[in-house]
Parts: sequence; structure tokens; C-alpha cells
Amino acid sequence: MNSRTYFVAYNPATERALEGSFINSSAQDIHKTVLKAVEAFAKYRKKDKESIASFLEQIADEILHLGNELIERCHLETGLPLARLEGERGRTIHQLKLFAALVREGSWVDAQIDTAIPDRIPLPKPDIRKLLIPLGPVAVFGASNFPLAFSTAGGDTASALAAGCPVIVKGHEAHPGTSALIAKAISKAIQICGMPEGTFSLLQGNSKSVGEALVKHPEIKAVGFTGSFAGGKALFDYANARPEPIPVFAEMGSTNPVFILPGILKEKGVEIAAGLANSIAMGVGQFCTNPGICFIEKSEGVATFYNLLKQKINEIPAGTMLTSNIKKAFDNGIRKTKNSTEVEIVASGQPEVKLNSSSPILFKTSVDNFLKNHSLSVENFGPSSIIVEADTKEAVLDAASNLEGHLTATIFGNENDIDQYRALFDILELKVGRIIINGFPTGVEVCHSIVHGGPFPATTCSQSTSVGTNAIKRFVRPICFQDYPDSLLPAALKNENPLNIWRLINGSLTQSKIK
Repeated sequence: MNSRTYFVAYNPATERALEGSFINSSAQDIHKTVLKAVEAFAKYRKKDKESIASFLEQIADEILHLGNELIERCHLETGLPLARLEGERGRTIHQLKLFAALVREGSWVDAQIDTAIPDRIPLPKPDIRKLLIPLGPVAVFGASNFPLAFSTAGGDTASALAAGCPVIVKGHEAHPGTSALIAKAISKAIQICGMPEGTFSLLQGNSKSVGEALVKHPEIKAVGFTGSFAGGKALFDYANARPEPIPVFAEMGSTNPVFILPGILKEKGVEIAAGLANSIAMGVGQFCTNPGICFIEKSEGVATFYNLLKQKINEIPAGTMLTSNIKKAFDNGIRKTKNSTEVEIVASGQPEVKLNSSSPILFKTSVDNFLKNHSLSVENFGPSSIIVEADTKEAVLDAASNLEGHLTATIFGNENDIDQYRALFDILELKVGRIIINGFPTGVEVCHSIVHGGPFPATTCSQSTSVGTNAIKRFVRPICFQDYPDSLLPAALKNENPLNIWRLINGSLTQSKIK
């Protein structure tokens, strides 16, 4: 008797089931998959840097080879525009190749060497050498809002594979067909590059039990997640309740506060109003960097700013949200905000006429009311934002001091504003992972220096980033070798520096050999 259960994907614009059914992974499936990853780890972690770099590049090539089939399936499962998905595919390919370049260069392993001083008095100094090594099999959870760049072959997968860790992805139940296509591309790259079976696996399921069982498996050594606060916190709690706790790198909710200072509001209120409206509505507000709070000190130009902002938002059409559940959660959040005391609606977009569509909506309240009502500072995933009005600079600073952790903060200001509000910058350094000056938070550049993270509750680990090459350091740990013979040392620590990488030798950064 077949006890398998299956699920299907739905087009959010029509709620019609899409072609294809997908297996709900069982406990046995999960266990077998993890054991394959453990077996693969023994071989994969020993692969040289060129092999891993070429593997990442091959994955990128195979994703591109999927062609329009990938884009069209993804469009059907998410309702996202074709052009947006083509751009996201490009970003996915770019970050795979960026990690390939990082691995090929090789200095990311942070090799550090302190050579021996045998005749040191009163005690000899030993030879001590350190580098970073991979943790082991990593569980990655696909995100709903970025079905390519933050899902099956997204940044978590790319950084873990780059570090030398096998990856098991729990595909997002909203786009299983997209996940299956990407998994097919990665499997082909594994075959072409001769990587061990189990280097990558995809588990599907529309039940929370699949993710729970994966995180609780004793052979999983780390977790990458992008999604809601409830989902990320649940995984974090599972991981920390294990006999062997493991790190969870969860990117969760963030309202990404924006501060518009008086001088620039007077000078450039028109441009800021147009940009803010677009940023709130971008992607139907389904970006983790959506500007959900905007702080304004009452001053000359505020009335004109509101009028322009209202005009821009009123012109924005409703857009299809990713899933019916996301739409329901957003509507519940809007109702809760509408029912809050001392909150008024400033503007709303065009009527919602399509299934699972939402219009942008902008609220306004006082800083005193904002500080009294914690619910107003909680992310409502979708195209909404709230303007918080303050009478004085001190009130703005007080509100900033009371913020929780966020991914980003934005400050709009001219030279005089920046000079007058220097304290604001100091406050925000302790509240967020990225501070933007005179720009909007939507849009995250994939590069070496980017930080896409922040203090709790934005993430479960403020020391890391989920975007950019520093993400590789989430899935490694340091190991130290003392008085090892050169023949036993990893290549990165050998005297001859055969990898020609940058190393810290006796406190100096160099590519030189040790004589």
C-alpha cells in the first residue's frame, strides 16, 4: 500500500492548481537524504578550491540552460512579472559566480600563522596555525518572495557549497515546480563536475513537520532561512533544543525605518515622496527591505510632502501577492492597524479587483502613540507603511532609541541636517545592519562589502550576513594546528603557500612563503 502524500502548486492570480504533483517528504526520506549528505561531506570538504569554484560556475550555467521553462513556471507559481524573474535569475547566477571567484582566489579561509620561537625565554613558543573549515551538512529553507535568489540555488545554498558544506534544501511549498527545475540543474552540475552524490538534495513538502524534522536531525550542522519571524524563530528554537545545538542564520521580519529630516524635506520633498511611494509598493511590498516606518519631524514642507505622497500612492494599481496565505496575513495586519487608536489613513492605492491582489496603503500617527503601541512597529509583509510624526528632534531621537533590530535604516538629510542629527547615526549603528543615506532600502547589492542582516528580531545572528561573500563565514569554524609537520598541514597553511593566498604571518598580511 502506498502511504505517500502529495501536494500541488497554485497560481496565486487564479487559485487554480498547476500541472504536476510533489511528494511530501517522509521522516524516512529526510533521514536517508541527510545520511547521503554526511557521506558526501567526507569527500566534498576535501575538494580543492578550483573544483568547488568550477562546480559553482557549472550550476550557474545549468540554471541559464533551463531557459524560458524556468521563468514561465516561476511566473505561474508566484505571479511575479517575467521581467522581474529574468532579473532575479541574473542575480542568482551572479552570486554563484561571485562565490566561485572568492573560492578560486582562496584567501577567505583566513589563514593565520605564528611561527615557533624555540629559544624563547622562559618558555619556547610553539608553531601555531589556523584556518576556517566547513561545518558539515547544512539545511536551507527556500523563501517565498525570492523564488530564485533566496531559494533552491540562492545565497544560502551558494555560500554553503562554497564553504565546502553539502546542502539540503527544504523547497518552499508555494513554488515546488521552480525548486524542482533548479534542483535538476544542480544535479546535472554535480554529474558534470564529478561531485559526490548527496552534495545537494531537495526535499519538498507543504507541512511544517518536514522542516522541523530536518532541523532536528543530529547530522545537520547549520541552518539558513529567509522568511517570517514566526518561521525563523521556530527553527531557531528547534535547533537550540537539540542535544547538540546548532547555529541558525534566520533572516526574519524588519520594518526598515526611514528618517526624513527637515532641511531635505523642504528642499527635495517632491523627489522623496515619489521615491517613497515606489519603494513601499515595489514588488507589492513583498521585500524584506520594504520601508514600513517613516519618521518625520513636523516642519516647513510637511503638508506639501503629504499631498505629493498621497497623489503618488493613489495612482499605484493593486498587485498580486505571492500566495493566498500572505494576502490573508497582510489583510489581517491592515485591519489591526486601522483599529488602532490615534492612527489615520493618509493614502491608499487603486481598488483591488483581482484575486489575491493588494493595494498600497499609508498610515499616520504621532510618535507618542507609536511608542505606546508596539504592534505599530511590527512588520506587516506587504505594501503598507506608517508615518510617525514628531514635534521635536529629541522626540525623533527617542523613537530611534526605542527601535528593535532591523535590516536597514535610511536617513534623508542635507549637510545641515546631518550635522544637526549626528546622534541619530550613532543610535542607528546599534539598531541595524545597513544604513543608507539619501536612498531607499529596497534593493540589496550582491557584493563583498554588503551586510544583509541586523540585530534580533531582524535576524537570529547579528554577526553575519545572508547576502555577499561574507555569508560564507556562517558555515565554517576555525581550527588550530600546533606543531604540525608541514606534510600534514592543509595546503593553505603550508610553508610554501602553494595556493598563493594572502595569509597573516606573525601579524603581517602577506603572500610570501615561510623559509
